[in-house]
Amino acid sequence: MIWFTEDIVNIIKKINTNIQQGLTQSEAEDRLILYGENQFREEKNETILQKIGHHLVEITTIILLIAAGISAYMAITLGYGWPKVFVILSIIVLNIILGVSQENKAEKSLDALKNMNANYTTVIRDGLKSKIYSTKLVVGDIIELNAGDMIPADARLIESNSLLVEESALTGESIPVEKDTNSQISKDAPLGDRLNMLYSGCLIANGRAKAVVVETGMNTEMGKIADLLNNTSKLITPLQIRLRQLAKRLSIVALLAGILIFLVGVYIHGETLVDMLLIAISLSVAAVPETLPVIVTIILAYGVQNMVKKNTIIRQISAVETIGNTSVICSDKTGTLTQNKMIIRQIWHVNSEPNYASQPFTNEESSLLEMLAACTNATIETDNGEEKIIGDPTEVSIIRLLLDIGIKKSEVEQKYPRVYELPFDSNRKLMTTIHQVDDGFLAITKGAFDRIPVHFNEDLLQRTTKVHDSFAEQALRVIAIGYKKYNTMPADLNAESLEHDLTFLGLVGMIDPPRPESKQAVYDAKAAGIKTVMITGDHVVTASAIAKEIGIMNDGDRSLTGSELSQMSEGELKNQVKDISVYARVSPEDKIRIVQAWQSHGEVITMTGDGVNDAPALKAADVGAAMGITGTDVSKNAADMVITDDNFATIVDAVSEGRTAYDNIRKTVSFLLSVNFAEILIMLIGIIVGWGPPVIAIQLLLINVVSDGIPGFFLSVEKPDKDIMTRKPLKKNSGIFTAGLGKTIAQRMIIFVIITLTGFYIGQFVKISNSTLPSYEVGMTMAFIILSWSSVLNIFNVRSNESIFKIGFLSNKPLFYATIFSILFSAFIVLFKPLANIFQLVPISYIHWMLAIALSMVQLIFVEIQKFIQSRS
Repeated sequence: MIWFTEDIVNIIKKINTNIQQGLTQSEAEDRLILYGENQFREEKNETILQKIGHHLVEITTIILLIAAGISAYMAITLGYGWPKVFVILSIIVLNIILGVSQENKAEKSLDALKNMNANYTTVIRDGLKSKIYSTKLVVGDIIELNAGDMIPADARLIESNSLLVEESALTGESIPVEKDTNSQISKDAPLGDRLNMLYSGCLIANGRAKAVVVETGMNTEMGKIADLLNNTSKLITPLQIRLRQLAKRLSIVALLAGILIFLVGVYIHGETLVDMLLIAISLSVAAVPETLPVIVTIILAYGVQNMVKKNTIIRQISAVETIGNTSVICSDKTGTLTQNKMIIRQIWHVNSEPNYASQPFTNEESSLLEMLAACTNATIETDNGEEKIIGDPTEVSIIRLLLDIGIKKSEVEQKYPRVYELPFDSNRKLMTTIHQVDDGFLAITKGAFDRIPVHFNEDLLQRTTKVHDSFAEQALRVIAIGYKKYNTMPADLNAESLEHDLTFLGLVGMIDPPRPESKQAVYDAKAAGIKTVMITGDHVVTASAIAKEIGIMNDGDRSLTGSELSQMSEGELKNQVKDISVYARVSPEDKIRIVQAWQSHGEVITMTGDGVNDAPALKAADVGAAMGITGTDVSKNAADMVITDDNFATIVDAVSEGRTAYDNIRKTVSFLLSVNFAEILIMLIGIIVGWGPPVIAIQLLLINVVSDGIPGFFLSVEKPDKDIMTRKPLKKNSGIFTAGLGKTIAQRMIIFVIITLTGFYIGQFVKISNSTLPSYEVGMTMAFIILSWSSVLNIFNVRSNESIFKIGFLSNKPLFYATIFSILFSAFIVLFKPLANIFQLVPISYIHWMLAIALSMVQLIFVEIQKFIQSRS
């Protein structure tokens, strides 16, 4: 049954209850057993073992496990080689610990949703009122609610008095909704327009209500959101996709290389099975950049620290990289792009022209504002020495402007002492107060322009309509004011008598204005190739006006209402989504549809929001960004990141930080893979031509973890390039080697292969010193020194597209010192005999050392020449 379209009498019959008596206690207990408690069903969390299992089946981890297994087998067979096993296993364990620790900051969305239910509710059972736990409510219960109460279940209004409900938890709009028991609602009305309904998790802002519970638990609108949170899959991030692609490619390369070496070794060179197993270990180690996952995590963690300084809290570490690749920001309006408070923007006194509230007021305009203030119930309270205006947002805006022009509300109250009030009513859409003044009594009425009881002559009506329409075109909420003077206190204090034949005084136009920084932030996002889309529960005219003002909506862009969106198929939405910049009066399901429609085009979506209604879309988006000040616990726990200052501009800063992190990850990939791929080719060529493996497994592990890994850690603090926020974002399906990275890696890999094999060949076959005769061991020592040193020096190549002499070796001091340490450590391994014996290295002459130094510098010199040529072109 569609509860908001049915007559209340039919509803009472349908659910078999009684308006006066309510359910009997036994009926309530039976229904509780049949339908369950009024609470949300939780998704079962993964166990620690399940999370570890997911990490163990990652391809990179599998490769390392295989390498560790083969190493362990060889260590058992040969009686040595256990250090390789322990190092590989330590890397695996470290990666799993880092991953699981991040996952344990898990989604707490359902817990927060549960906490939003009121603890107690006033219910009528057996004709008696009592307070019960809200979890014990059942369909058919008659409940009573007053101002300040949280609504515990979805309910249809039976009766109400001056009822205002704050529904921002569901609709995202902070202005309380005027509820009306007798409203006739169409079946396609969005949540915000269902004026005869009360929804679980929303707040009674004013008045009182009597209602019948029609839905509980997971069947409520809030419960549907909880169900969406359970059933909305969190997508894997672009970084995860790219690293998985990389791992697959590396595993294929290692497998093919292993097969080739096995065939060459067995059928051409007659090698033994043991020798082939040793080579397999070497290739496994060479193929996998063991420190890459750890370095990536460190880069992202550093990004997290930087974002904290910029008012962003990252809840999912992968969001650091993902936010950098954002191509579309789907943003809530209220409180995110706007200030979440009403302000008066324009004022019009009937005897003058419309004036902006920021301009000086005439005496007549000041008088109009004073009379408006007199007809309000907003109050000024002091909290910890700070004055706060408390009340309905519309009335708060009046008092705020009053204070801005230097008039105190207490002065207005003394000037217009109130003696009677006719409260605001949703049917009348008016409020009237009577004040005692020097020459008698003054009745002031404020409310909707189309309801103000003024007798307009043709000229006044024409002028007033023109001003009203101009205000409406700016998406201003228009309030009209009129008055009537009495010599004595009126005898009839009803609406029919008081709100009649008023003298029209003027209009004010108010709006929830854009945040001052929103326009610049939208512009900056556009410069970075990012489209901003507004998704709001507000009316389409207001939303479109705000969108145009801050640059979201441009010529050719469209706006769409929730009702129009519901008529569109998934295919139609996907085809048209790029032309739509504003979505108004949308539901939680609509928000997910919009996010998924953009994602179908390969876009990376950041969804911002602050309400419970935003939570499912925050979870479905590539990055969910919740507001820290106005955001609900539900939205924060569903999000990947929290914007602590509720500033849309902070999201753009987060994009910049994310791009920096991803750039540094790409630099790390370039740094590590160029040498890793080179190691595979070096091994292949050395064995195919019959020279033997130029380096062995334990040497490769030392190079990958110490020579490459230690300097690589400090790429995390590399400063961003100057053009970081003028580049277009990468597409979600773009590979890790996009934008020329693959070509760069290939070029540097070839240089590594040439210089390492040159040194290996000279050491093994060429006599250049009488003190050190050519041998396989000398060649292997030369290959180890050249490969470790040149790979370390390559870090200066990847730091920037500019020359290292321009940006400076010491511009990243930790990296520079780590590089020096790695170079000296490699030399120490060769020179310190006990360690040299473990790594099967031998002493070499100073001529060999000079040659190794020269060959190691080739990579750096080649790239510097290349950068010089590019800078001149």
